[in-house]
Amino acid sequence: MTALAGPDGGLRCPWALSTEDYIAYHDTEWGRPVHGDDALYERLCLEAFQSGLSWLTILRRREGFRKAFADFRIAAVARFDEHDAARLLTDERIIRNRAKIEATLANAKVLAEWEPGELDDLIWSHAPEPGRPAPQDVSEVPAVTPESTALAKALKKAGVRFVGPTTAYALMQACGLVNDHLAACAARTPAAPAA
Repeated sequence: MTALAGPDGGLRCPWALSTEDYIAYHDTEWGRPVHGDDALYERLCLEAFQSGLSWLTILRRREGFRKAFADFRIAAVARFDEHDAARLLTDERIIRNRAKIEATLANAKVLAEWEPGELDDLIWSHAPEPGRPAPQDVSEVPAVTPESTALAKALKKAGVRFVGPTTAYALMQACGLVNDHLAACAARTPAAPAA
């Protein structure tokens, strides 16, 4: 399936057209470069929570996740204890999955020991070489790549939990390490900011 016209007539990736939430996310966030340890930790956590679910479920609960997890500030979440874990298991604003909550807390404790910028450097070191052709059709967009497999392996080796090659690739797409907007998608080459 190729890019389709949205409500405003602009061509977009087909997955983005089912809801206004998806359109806004697709047009303004997905595939845009994300840097900063806390920002990348948030995306890593949300991709892990999404595993097995629709991204729309996570997107619509994102503000609740941010409130529940101290805006995903690594240093703050690293201080969460068993009382916080118990609280999170009853928090209806988030996905109450014990394994995913425990991984989120454990990962913060691991990442709090890293040097500033180390998570950013590790993730971005797995960005593929530029110049990959734009996908013409959704069938050309992979779910896993050698780079995402290597990223998942590097994160696991460093003690980060609940990240496999598919989750790592979704992270790479969401954070702009790869640009999987279809060739005809208007968001592939965003308009220059207004002066």
